[in-house]
Amino acid sequence: IGGLFLICLYSFCVFLVVSMFLNTLTPKFYVALTGTSSLISGLILIFEWWYFRKYGTSFIEQVSVSHLRPLLGGVDSSSPSNSNASNGEADSSRQSVSECKVWRNPLNLFRGAEYNRYTWVTGREPLTYYDMNLSAQDHQTFFTCDSDHLRPADAIMQKAWRERNPQARISAAHEALELEEIRSSKESSNLHFTTISTMKLNLSLTLTLQLCATAYILLAEEEATTIMEAERLFKQALKAGEGCYRRSQQLQHHGTQYEAQHRRDTNVLVYIKRRLAMCSRKLGRTREAVKMMRDLMKEFPLLSMFNIHENLLESLLELQNYADVQAVLAKYDDISLPKSATICYTAALLKARAVSDKFSPEAASRRGLSTAEMNAVEAIHRAVEFNPHVPKYLLEMKSLILPPEHILKRGDSEAIAYAFFHLQHWKRVEGALNLLHCTWEGTFRMIPYPLEKGHLFYPYPICTETADRELLPTVFHEVSVYPKKELPFFILFTAGLCSFTAMLALLTHQFPELMGVFAKAFLSTLFAPLNFIMEKVESILPSSLWHQLTRI
Repeated sequence: IGGLFLICLYSFCVFLVVSMFLNTLTPKFYVALTGTSSLISGLILIFEWWYFRKYGTSFIEQVSVSHLRPLLGGVDSSSPSNSNASNGEADSSRQSVSECKVWRNPLNLFRGAEYNRYTWVTGREPLTYYDMNLSAQDHQTFFTCDSDHLRPADAIMQKAWRERNPQARISAAHEALELEEIRSSKESSNLHFTTISTMKLNLSLTLTLQLCATAYILLAEEEATTIMEAERLFKQALKAGEGCYRRSQQLQHHGTQYEAQHRRDTNVLVYIKRRLAMCSRKLGRTREAVKMMRDLMKEFPLLSMFNIHENLLESLLELQNYADVQAVLAKYDDISLPKSATICYTAALLKARAVSDKFSPEAASRRGLSTAEMNAVEAIHRAVEFNPHVPKYLLEMKSLILPPEHILKRGDSEAIAYAFFHLQHWKRVEGALNLLHCTWEGTFRMIPYPLEKGHLFYPYPICTETADRELLPTVFHEVSVYPKKELPFFILFTAGLCSFTAMLALLTHQFPELMGVFAKAFLSTLFAPLNFIMEKVESILPSSLWHQLTRI
């Protein structure tokens, strides 16, 4: 009882001091107080909004979850206590992880002839550091092997693929070719030969000069400023690659080292032939490109990691050879094979082509959809569910940028890569974009919200925004986000706080006397319960005791 009494006494004394202090304040103090509060909350709001736009989450919320929650005894979401999740949730989680894998863009542009030309014209960098770093890792994986240190030129190229500076990579490629030329000339200077042996030596020298195929690949990709120049270098690389492939094919069963070298030479040869086919496509020789792609897919049917069928689909659409496009889709649009925006939207385009020229939304609303129209609409809904970012680019509701060298399936990067090459094919089919415009938003009525499960595919992965922000140049491109994130509570709270305090500051400045009366009335109401308690205490305690205590 004594402790409670002392607490009440202390609170009463504090109340008296605060009351005396507030009674001596002028309206200028309230203007300064509310103005300062508005400024501070405004700065917090600006920082929260910037952080949310950049990282997709609230800074205050992230700090609270990461640092304060463990101190308050919160349970970490990754703790073993959550290990009893259902098998279905585990499968969905594994699927989301696999869908968040970054893939090589099968239609990626040439750095020297296309990306660098864009930089020269606009002064903007179309590729991010993260994207180029992934390409460097791909090159090291596909174009190098453990035995490269045995050949000086390949050892130089092994270092070149790890170089960050483009000029250093190009210089290393030239150095590798010069090294091969010097070595070959030294070998030829020590030989005495007849006319017949001269022909043999020239053939041997030609093969020796062409041994470093990867050096020509690097020069074609990064130094060539035109597609024709890149094609010329790739043809030189093809001579070297075919020779290396034939030699390693004969020796591949002699040990693991030879097997790894043959695997590397196979990757190099496939890459060269695919890029040569892309050069033919870009130079207008589309039929030649289609033949090269078909031959490549027949020769190496197991190398699906390059996704050559997507290059073939785009070339066949350019030729308007829709029957062959349907045949390719019949092979690759299978439930057991991974999907892509190219597969799903090309299938939708073919079905839309059958009805789009006569489609009218008014007529369809009166008589209903026919079977063919229903199939087309379902195909569009399927494609939109797989990648909901594509329609805005096809309908030109968002501006396109150059596609990155890597894409994230179902993400904004894949949508840009698809629309960049396929928008012309949709425009060529009469009424296809109109049908897409009328039906694509209906997809979202069939997908449960929140996205706890999908309709035709697995739930849309939540990791796409973070990966796309790394792959795409966010300096001049606004990353498309699905589903749209609601503003965090702390942004709304700070916005309300900033607005409220700014309004108080303005009212206090305009009506100081009235706002002073209002502030005192508000504070007296706020402290009314404490006043009531203190009056009860005074009535209970003897006045002499109260007088003695106040003198202490």
